[in-house]
Amino acid sequence: MVQSINLKALTTLASVVRRPYLAAPHVAVSNISEVNYQALRDHCNIKAVIFDKDNTLTAPYINSIHPNAHFGLQSALDVFGSKNVAILSNSAGTDDDFGHEDAKSIEERLGIPVILHKEKKPGGLEEVMLHFPNVKEPSELCMVGDRILTDVVFGNLHGMLTVHTLPLCTGEDNKGDNKIASWIRSAENKLMYGNWWGGRKIRENVLEHKWWRGQEECPLVIATRSEKELGSLFREEKKNEL
Repeated sequence: MVQSINLKALTTLASVVRRPYLAAPHVAVSNISEVNYQALRDHCNIKAVIFDKDNTLTAPYINSIHPNAHFGLQSALDVFGSKNVAILSNSAGTDDDFGHEDAKSIEERLGIPVILHKEKKPGGLEEVMLHFPNVKEPSELCMVGDRILTDVVFGNLHGMLTVHTLPLCTGEDNKGDNKIASWIRSAENKLMYGNWWGGRKIRENVLEHKWWRGQEECPLVIATRSEKELGSLFREEKKNEL
């Protein structure tokens, strides 16, 4: 599938430059299986979970679940139910997906719906809210994905609880990824998790979520990653991509 230019991300970039904390996730993990979905529901008033697809649930442009994401997806389904878990992708389910054939294939293979939407993330809120009739406001949603400027910014713009995950695939395993998207993601992660004053400052100014009171009061990560560990994982990711 050939992806068109994400105009929404480009136009939102100015907002992120003015308010860089929009790019800071509430929670950072190495993969979705580290998230405590029970705590999301019981202590954060989260009613539904939205996943990105490529490098969050699956390898890029592959429609079967990645082994490292299997436990996390099943946990989300067990806690929230299939009607309250969905995929919001910037490829499948968009106008780039002719006849939405890819979306149909993903739904068949993964067993969860793909939200159809016109505007790419960080757009698409209207379609998301229509998809979850039991959700009264965006703060009751959790957005999970590997892209900072699309997944995390989309969630933060609308008051969702945001979870950023490192990409499932690196190096040779990531050869099917969109080259431009891969390069931008690496730059995003370097800016966010690199050992420099700007990244540290952004991470210190995470937006407050309406219901979640922080990792110390309400742990949402099963296997806690320190900033140092996330930085090491990022450097390993970069090395594998060279």
